[in-house]
Amino acid sequence: MNFFFWKKKSLLDEESNRLIVKAIRHAEQRTSGEVRVFVESRCRFMNALDRAQEIFFSLKMNQTEERNATLVYVAIKDRQVAVFGDEGIHQKVGVEYWDNVVKEMLAQFNADNYAKAIGDAVIQIGDALQTHFPYDKETDKNELPDEIVFGR
Repeated sequence: MNFFFWKKKSLLDEESNRLIVKAIRHAEQRTSGEVRVFVESRCRFMNALDRAQEIFFSLKMNQTEERNATLVYVAIKDRQVAVFGDEGIHQKVGVEYWDNVVKEMLAQFNADNYAKAIGDAVIQIGDALQTHFPYDKETDKNELPDEIVFGR
């Protein structure tokens, strides 16, 4: 069920987009886990974490083999962020870990370092995924696209 509109024009400039995709690929080279980034202009009428969860399931991120996918959600204009991890990784790191990732992102957002904030969060999540779901060259496959998903 796709209920949001996809924009062709990015909410981030090309350099920011490249930096974030590079961070995603770097993070995923060290783990069987998956990281996706979803960026939209505003988060209206709902909590950012609820929106992240809604997007997570609409992108079918809960269908990874080890249930270790994580979504970094960003509403640029509202300066809202959330991180939603599937049950496999969530059971390993817990709520406090996700809260710390979000706090660090928001601190950089306040300095208008959006791309760096998102990229650093992706790397940090990749480190946790590597700890709990290390890369195995025999079995690992890229289960989800690395590109940023843009919403409304």
